[in-house]
Amino acid sequence: MRIGFAGTPAFAATALRSILEAGFAVDLVLARPDRPRGRGMKLEPGPVKALALEHGLRVLQPANLKDESERSLILGSSLDVLVVAAYGLILPLAVLSWPRDGCINIHASLLPRWRGAAPIARAILAGDRDTGISIMRMDEGLDTGPILSQHRLPIHAREDAGSLHDKLAALGARAVVETLRALERGDELQGAPQDDSIATYAAKLARVEAEIDWNLDARSIDRRVRAFDPTPGAQTRWGPHVIKIWKTAPLAGRFGSPGTVIRADASGIVVAARDGALGVTELQLAGGKRMDAGAFLAGHRLDAGARLGAVAS
Repeated sequence: MRIGFAGTPAFAATALRSILEAGFAVDLVLARPDRPRGRGMKLEPGPVKALALEHGLRVLQPANLKDESERSLILGSSLDVLVVAAYGLILPLAVLSWPRDGCINIHASLLPRWRGAAPIARAILAGDRDTGISIMRMDEGLDTGPILSQHRLPIHAREDAGSLHDKLAALGARAVVETLRALERGDELQGAPQDDSIATYAAKLARVEAEIDWNLDARSIDRRVRAFDPTPGAQTRWGPHVIKIWKTAPLAGRFGSPGTVIRADASGIVVAARDGALGVTELQLAGGKRMDAGAFLAGHRLDAGARLGAVAS
């Protein structure tokens, strides 16, 4: 088969690596343009492009597929199927109809739940007990195409977005290889239409959402911390400082005014919420390193009674 691949970040690179290790030849790789990264802000390739170059694959990086001149560079190639995973550009109809067998997407949710850009974090924020991978034949809608297969994965109680991302990336990689093998055998892939009436949308994470509202209940705040780990990191204010909160556990009971530090010692920092409290065991002062509560308190005086966050009255 003549296979193309479109993707940019680590989630997509996991799938591309599995496709290559399964023995499939990839004729063409599409990736987003290089972006400035690191302290020097030098242009660097994303994980998919870096992997493709390691394997000597042809890489194209159009900035906008709506532009006909950019699109023409791609459509000159002949493909049987295009695998798409976290590419980051909307595919117009001309691209969707380009491969003989269409475009197949790896989406990190059990569609139609969590269509959109941030399905992993949204599932954790919502308190979902499970999620999964959907292999979908793409159409012009946003994650609305018929489902070729789905693979369920439980969300463990202390799961964060980083650990769940890695599990789903591995699951998606296995699932798409199974789909390509079915196409190679000549199997007819029957897609099941999605039920639009139960669809939910996973909007891209906004930085404002990372600010902890201590007037929420402790379980909701704990989910926010896990959903925003590793990026952008849930945060709160402590006087003039910004603190990122990385590891927490919700505590039941009544602890006082939301945002008040109830206890601060080597075992953790306990902060009151609307209902319950949050035990903080790993945190980071802006510009510093992630550290456990004991190490943080050894260098910063945070006493019981201190107030965190912009707490509403």
